[in-house]
Amino acid sequence: MKAVQLKNGFGFEELTLTELDIPVPGRLEVLIRIRAASLNYRDLVIINGVMPIGIQFPFIPLSDGAGEIVAVGEGVTKFQVGQRVAANLQQKFIGGSTRAEVLKDSLGGPLSGVAAEYIVLHEEGVVAIPDHLSWEEASTLPIAALTAWSMLMESGGLRAGDTVLLQGTGGVSIFGLQFSLMAGARVIITSSSNDKLERAKDLGAWQTINYSEVPEWDKVALELTGGGVDHVLDVGGAATMAQSINALRTGGTVSMVGFLSGLTIPEFDVTSILQKAATIRGSQVGNREHFENMNRAISHHRLHPVIDRVFPLSRIGEAFALLAEGKQYFGKIVVQL
Repeated sequence: MKAVQLKNGFGFEELTLTELDIPVPGRLEVLIRIRAASLNYRDLVIINGVMPIGIQFPFIPLSDGAGEIVAVGEGVTKFQVGQRVAANLQQKFIGGSTRAEVLKDSLGGPLSGVAAEYIVLHEEGVVAIPDHLSWEEASTLPIAALTAWSMLMESGGLRAGDTVLLQGTGGVSIFGLQFSLMAGARVIITSSSNDKLERAKDLGAWQTINYSEVPEWDKVALELTGGGVDHVLDVGGAATMAQSINALRTGGTVSMVGFLSGLTIPEFDVTSILQKAATIRGSQVGNREHFENMNRAISHHRLHPVIDRVFPLSRIGEAFALLAEGKQYFGKIVVQL
């Protein structure tokens, strides 16, 4: 089978297309023919060595993949050959709250990832995908979609009439837009691109803010809502957290789902958290039960993920270069296997 590996170290230059033996499923395991994989910022920082999580070389990257089951091991009861499935990022995170031990079993680091034509997973770490989705669309669900769903619908308790503020137009934010509209909420979305903001309006965004033209976007959000938003999905991290909190209504919630601007805040005044009685929630994506709940909603509403571009596996370096650029895509970037 074909696979992409980091051969001897970190960096794009170490990504190598290679040939490996097809793995054999053991007891309670399934063999999946991966048809598509999607890229996440998490993959980028792992490949560049920015996120030290103890991977061993050679290493197969990528966390999100979808395909069909082509063989099952002894004792498998949840799935049959021919079923269309996606891999859950944290293989042992079945339900309940995040625990430290489940983070050790994450695909694409530290566990081997999905940038291979065939992978073997435990049947408990696999989820059936909605019938109406293509392979490419289904591959976008495990991290970006599930993060937005878990933070807004499961942990956030999003309700009809709420207002959600989303930062940028990457995968998590666009799924956040789609799920918010599905729930009857209204959405404010920010971007430095007016073209992207127009696309967000076409998808149903209530208001848009160009943060390059209006750096104090938090104050605009307060004015638009007459007091603040109910939820913020913060993908920026250190540079955006203070404004995210300021944009909240009293009792609102900021879900930290990314760190595009960095992880460290040199100075931070906690007064705004106290005054707003704000909830600050960190994200570790979501469990398998959340994934299954989300897929039922996606099926019911016939929702289609937004994909910017699709690359063949042989051009995965170009796909990562586009991801690293940051401002040149809308939605998700996918690799076909």
